[in-house]
Amino acid sequence: MADKTDKIIVGISIGDLNGIGVEVILKTFLDKRMLDFCTPVLFGATKVVSYHKKALKTEVPVHGITSVNQINHNKINILNIWKEEVSIELGKPTETSGKYAAKSLESALSHLKEGTIDVLLTAPINKENIQSENFNFPGHTEYLEAGLEGKSLMILMTDQLRIGLITGHIPIAKIAATLTPELITEKVETMYTSLIEDFGINKPRIAVLGLNPHCGDNGVIGKEDDDIIRPTIQQIKETGKLVFGPYAADGFFGSETYKQFDGVLATYHDQGLAPFKALSFGNGVNFTAGLHKIRTSPDHGTGYDIAGKNQANPSSFKEALFTAIKIFKTRKEYKELTKNPLLVK
Repeated sequence: MADKTDKIIVGISIGDLNGIGVEVILKTFLDKRMLDFCTPVLFGATKVVSYHKKALKTEVPVHGITSVNQINHNKINILNIWKEEVSIELGKPTETSGKYAAKSLESALSHLKEGTIDVLLTAPINKENIQSENFNFPGHTEYLEAGLEGKSLMILMTDQLRIGLITGHIPIAKIAATLTPELITEKVETMYTSLIEDFGINKPRIAVLGLNPHCGDNGVIGKEDDDIIRPTIQQIKETGKLVFGPYAADGFFGSETYKQFDGVLATYHDQGLAPFKALSFGNGVNFTAGLHKIRTSPDHGTGYDIAGKNQANPSSFKEALFTAIKIFKTRKEYKELTKNPLLVK
């Protein structure tokens, strides 16, 4: 292995082979200065990357390896985790592209747990064709929570906005029954801890959105806000945390009230992601908070419609890379600062 110095090793799962994952990875490292910030290790196969390079007519140099002991810290490393020929059909979700996306993710997670990579950056998967006996999860977040220590919280973020989800990939019909005081308390605690340890915010302010339109209008449109969310927020406040709400989501975003908070918790997936994606302009990052290892991803999907056409924008992937590095450093600094706290006599 070449001298590491203090560079952070970023493991990258390849995502769906027929999507834009490899394209945004290659475009991210077209600028050689990116290698000053980190050492990338892509989990896949050199032949797959070469296929995408040919389709994109790009000559980004890569370094094929068969073991992490061969990592070169001045190059884009491709850890070859399969040798067989793989059929690539750009723009089409196939059983093969899902199978090898899972192989890449599985190997990357294994190395993350072993500590041979420092952080994990995941390229987009197709949640349907990746399903198998070994992968029976709604998405990356749930898969990683099952394999790592901690309770996960999906946070979609930019520099100005962080939105966490109290409930994640579940049907709308199940949201109200899933939204318990215990779950709300757990997610607030996870976001609160992450804002301190991962983002260096000493006294974070958190807003919680209501479930029903107008937060139920005093029970006229639903009782969950008054019976579950509001009392739970009050209990959390009594512990000294700066937690506020519930807020009606439409006015909260429309009036830019979100700018007054360090973090926002949405009660369900689209309540948080629809305004986030409208505001982020393709520069957003998905960060899995609450786990003892760091994972980020771009905020877009597989992009089958533009795969192989050299049209994919790498901005979100690049932001996800920088975010993972920054959080890794902030978390490390926090651990150093709190390792030997002064004893109070």
